[in-house]
Amino acid sequence: MESSSRITGSGCPNIWQRELGLVQPQAFTRGVGGSEAIVKRLDRYGKLNGHKGCVNTVHFNPTGDLLVSGSDDKEVIIWNWLAKTIKLTFSSGHVDNIFQARIMPFADDRTIITSSADGQVRLAQIPENGEVSTKRLATHRGRVHKLAIEPGSPHIFYSCGEDGLVQHFDLRNRSPTKLFTCTSFSENKQPIRLNAIVIDPRNPHYFSIGGFDQYARVYDIRNYQHDASVSSDQPVDVFCPRHLTGSNNVHITALAYSITSELLVSYNDELIYLFQKNMGYGPKPPSNSSSENSQKLDQPQVYSGHRNSQTVKGVNFFGPNDEYVVSGSDCGNVYIWKKKKGELVRMMLGDKHIVNCVEPHPFFPFLATSGFDKSVKVWAPIAKKLAPLPKNAKEIMAANKRGREARARITLSPEVVMHLLRLQRRQALAYVERRPPADFESDDDEESEALIFGFADDNDTPGEGPSTDPRECNIS
Repeated sequence: MESSSRITGSGCPNIWQRELGLVQPQAFTRGVGGSEAIVKRLDRYGKLNGHKGCVNTVHFNPTGDLLVSGSDDKEVIIWNWLAKTIKLTFSSGHVDNIFQARIMPFADDRTIITSSADGQVRLAQIPENGEVSTKRLATHRGRVHKLAIEPGSPHIFYSCGEDGLVQHFDLRNRSPTKLFTCTSFSENKQPIRLNAIVIDPRNPHYFSIGGFDQYARVYDIRNYQHDASVSSDQPVDVFCPRHLTGSNNVHITALAYSITSELLVSYNDELIYLFQKNMGYGPKPPSNSSSENSQKLDQPQVYSGHRNSQTVKGVNFFGPNDEYVVSGSDCGNVYIWKKKKGELVRMMLGDKHIVNCVEPHPFFPFLATSGFDKSVKVWAPIAKKLAPLPKNAKEIMAANKRGREARARITLSPEVVMHLLRLQRRQALAYVERRPPADFESDDDEESEALIFGFADDNDTPGEGPSTDPRECNIS
C-alpha cells in the first residue's frame, strides 16, 4: 500500500482515507472534485458535431446526463454527451439565431425553453412519441440573450431583452408578467439593453441583471407583483468596481451566482469581478468613485488574462464548491482561475476562433464549451499528466491586454460600440494567429489554423472576410 505522503503528492490526499471508509462519499467527491490536480488534468473528452452554425448556448440538464445546445442554425439538439451521440434534434420555431436553450427541472427532460435574436421566448414540449411541438410564450423588442430558471421549479423562469424589459414566466399561466423596464441611473432614464439575468440559488427571491452600462443590479421579486405598466425599476442593491463608477465605456455581458450568493460579473473588454454581498452600493450607485460611500467598500476579486470583446461571452463557477472561475476568450482559449486570489491555473484551446459558452456539470468536474465552431466540446479530467499553462500563455495574455487597453482609450456610446462591432463583423479579415495542437480537430477540415478577426484597412473591400452575414454568430 502506498504511503499517504506519496498519494498526497498525486493531488488526491483523501483517496486512502476513502478506501479505509474514513471519508463519506459526498465529502470525498467534493474534496477531490475541487482539487487543482483535477483541473490540471482536464482534457477534451469529446467533440459533439451536429449543428450547422455557431453554437451560442450549451447547458446540462439538472441530473447532468444530457446536454442541450442551440445554434445559429435555429436547431436545438439534445445530446447524450457521455456516449457522444445525438438523442434528439428539432426545429426551435425561431427565425433567427438561438441564444439560449434550457431544460426545465423536474419535468422529465421534456420541457425546453429557448430565446433568440428574433426577440421570441419559446417553449418546446417533447411527448413520448418524440414529435416535438413548440409555441411562442412572449416577445421582446430586441434580442433575448438569457433566460433564468428559478432553482428547483419546473414552471417558473425569467427573461431579459435588449428592450430593457424583464419578464416573469409561470408555465401554469397563459401569459407572462412584465415586471419592469431597466433604466439608467441618469436623469433621462433611458432603457438599458440587457444581456444577462441570474437568480440567487440561496435565496430565489433575488435576481440580478446586467447589460449596456457598468452596473449589476439586484432585485427582489416580492416587490413586483403587478404588470410593468404600474411597476418601476427599483433595485435593492447595485454592484460595480470603484474605478468603473461613472464610466460610459463598458458594459456587462454575463453574470453568475455562486452557491454562497457571491456575484460574478464579466465586462466587455474589461475584466471579471467577484463581489461579496457586502460590496454593494445599495439601491443607487454614487455619482463618482471618490464618494465616501464608495471609498468605504471592499474591492472585488479580479480575474484577468482573457479578452471579452467581440461577442456576448458567458462566465461561470467551476468545482463542487465553486472553487474556480471559468470564462471563454476572443483568443479561443478557456481560462480557469482560482476563485480565491484570482490565480490562473489553466488555459485550454477550446475553439478555432472564440469561446463564448462555458457550462459546468452540475455534480462532477466536467465542462462543456462552445463558440464560433459548429461543435460542442466536452472536457473531463482524463489527462495522464498535469497540464501546465501553455508556453506562449504570457504572449497571448499580453496581446489580450493590449487590445483591451487600446479600446479603453476610446470613449464611445453603446450605440456607437454596437455599430462598430457590426461593421467589424462585415469587414472582418482573417489572419493566422497560431496553429492548433495536432490533437485539436477543426470543424472545417481544410482549415488547420486559428483565425482572429480584425478591422479591415481602408483599402480593403467589404465582404471579402470569412463571413459577410452580420447575424451568423452571437455578436453584440
